[in-house]
Amino acid sequence: MTDAIVAKGLRKAFGSRVAVDDLSFTLPKGRFLVVFGPNGAGKTTLLRMLSTLSRPSAGSANILGLDLIEDAQELRRHIGFISHAPMLYPALSASENLLFFARLQGVPNPQARVKDLLDAVELSHRSLDPVSTFSRGMLQRCSIARALLGDPELLLLDEPYSGLDLRAADIFDQLLSDHRADRSIVMVSHDLQHGYDLADQLLLMSRGKLLLSADKDDLPFDEFQHRFRAGAGMAVG
Repeated sequence: MTDAIVAKGLRKAFGSRVAVDDLSFTLPKGRFLVVFGPNGAGKTTLLRMLSTLSRPSAGSANILGLDLIEDAQELRRHIGFISHAPMLYPALSASENLLFFARLQGVPNPQARVKDLLDAVELSHRSLDPVSTFSRGMLQRCSIARALLGDPELLLLDEPYSGLDLRAADIFDQLLSDHRADRSIVMVSHDLQHGYDLADQLLLMSRGKLLLSADKDDLPFDEFQHRFRAGAGMAVG
């Protein structure tokens, strides 16, 4: 199979409010898709559906050859997800958190894997400290390590640079560079220039609807910026 994600007519409603409305797109394997849109566009809701954390109200998706609903448990083994919440246990140390998730995912040689990732995100010196004592940036770095534990085929990133200082952002840039060649990535971003620079594909949402899906090579940044501003204006106008 050559596609990492084939989404058809995805819809998510919370009562009368429709957060994602009839969204369809395809992401080939090994590509980096960045999702843009104003606040309330449905970007995070989309990622939560793709991560199996939220069940679609309608529509379907095939992810890595697995059905989003029928194969959700198996699919979770192949996905790494970074959200606004760190998804860590505050009373446990960084090492304990990562070992817990590594064993949950059946990661081979978990001790070595955890050590390597804590080194990569430069948290080895705080590995035994409860994550409740961590700064926002350190929590985010630990969350990045958690998401990479199982060497996932698909990374879902919801504003992963939020809360990162310049050094931590550089670390994450390097991790993305190291890992993007052999996996597929979907990232939500508010930073137009940085997101555009990272992307292979662009997706623009507004009020839950798809406004634009394009290959970056076919859409110069100035034109994309114009399309984004027009879409944001529609959302708030």
